[in-house]
Amino acid sequence: MKAKTFKGGAHIPHYKSWTEHIEIEKMAVAPYVIIPLSQHIGAPNEPLVKKGDKVKVGQKIGDSTEFISAPVHASANGVVTDVDYFPYYAGGEALSVRIESEGDEHEFHPTVQRDPESMSVEELRSAIREAGLVGMGGAAFPTHANISPKTPVDSLLLNGAECEPFLTCDHRLMLEKSEELIAGAKIMMRCIGAEKCYIGIEVNKPDAIDKLQKMLENEPGMEVVPLEVKYPQGYKSTLIKAITGRDVPRGARSADLGCVVRNVGTTIAGYEAVVYGKPLIERVVTVSGPKVGKPGNYIVKIGTPVDFILQQCDVVPEEGCKIVMGGPMTGKALTTLEPGIVKSATGILVLPPDMASAEVPYTDCVRCGKCVEYCPMHLYPNQLSIYAEAELYDLLEKWNASDCMDCGICSYVCPGHRPIADFVRKIQPELKERSRAGKTG
Repeated sequence: MKAKTFKGGAHIPHYKSWTEHIEIEKMAVAPYVIIPLSQHIGAPNEPLVKKGDKVKVGQKIGDSTEFISAPVHASANGVVTDVDYFPYYAGGEALSVRIESEGDEHEFHPTVQRDPESMSVEELRSAIREAGLVGMGGAAFPTHANISPKTPVDSLLLNGAECEPFLTCDHRLMLEKSEELIAGAKIMMRCIGAEKCYIGIEVNKPDAIDKLQKMLENEPGMEVVPLEVKYPQGYKSTLIKAITGRDVPRGARSADLGCVVRNVGTTIAGYEAVVYGKPLIERVVTVSGPKVGKPGNYIVKIGTPVDFILQQCDVVPEEGCKIVMGGPMTGKALTTLEPGIVKSATGILVLPPDMASAEVPYTDCVRCGKCVEYCPMHLYPNQLSIYAEAELYDLLEKWNASDCMDCGICSYVCPGHRPIADFVRKIQPELKERSRAGKTG
């Protein structure tokens, strides 16, 4: 079968060989975890615990009454030593719960084992909401809201593309948790009323494609779709176009096109939430880089400090290196190693000086058009960067800056080294505020 794809995008180095064949391993529990109370798009959580409280694994420690939100839970047994502002991976500080772990037992032990077929759709959504599920591929949108569409949906698209370099956590999950993935997909299909499920996997993961194709031979309505290896193949808009051929109009939601897109890790977590009542208290994280002593795919407790992860993987950061949480294209370079792992963290990458992009002077736009050629959203990043640098918001709105998916390709291909993505990223909060004011005004 010919691999499907979309127009635009770029072929970039994979750097997946360090970890793609390493099985998932559980990492030790850190002496303490720092759990941000808001790890999602939407309303922030209020703390449900205070300093001095004893907490157990899976206990809810933060929640909100708003629909677009997701609770957080304790990932270790121990004592709350602080509810305060701590360094956050994306910059600044975030209200967080610091738990000093106690004892050697920090596993979640289910108290229920439910049959999804005997549960109503509302019960399924409620279980997923109570587990605090969010998009684990990076978007961090609350899953219960994503699977509560207001318009008819015919297709569930599972994102197994894992198109960013270095990252292999989803690849390993598809190989090692394939039964849970299929069961989770069936739960998601019921929630959204979809009759079809497509699992999109880039062809640089032939073992995952082969295994899931064989397992789905007798599963009506479910199929694997091989995808061309191209960044950003795994983004919502590009995935919908590649798999279904449906164009995504500007400003449209995926549900408007009859699709809901979910990450494979989120789908497996959905199965665990529904069947066992397991909250999202841990996730698989790829730890990689050419100088990582023990690269791999690790099950890491949410809130585990980055410096502890590096110690466990025999990493001694050298002068001039960059530590990135997430992928190299969309992740965040850390200014401190204090932040804890969040629900959407796909990786911890250690980039030595020769791989880390140095701060180099950039030029004015030379009008070469490379960023326009490669942009998967068919925007004009060259114009957007000029308007963003000058904070010309009316022109930014006119040129559809809000449609930017923040994939970073424009910066990657720019011969003038212009930080185009950074320019556009910085003005997005103001654009969103103007949009909200326009809708309510």
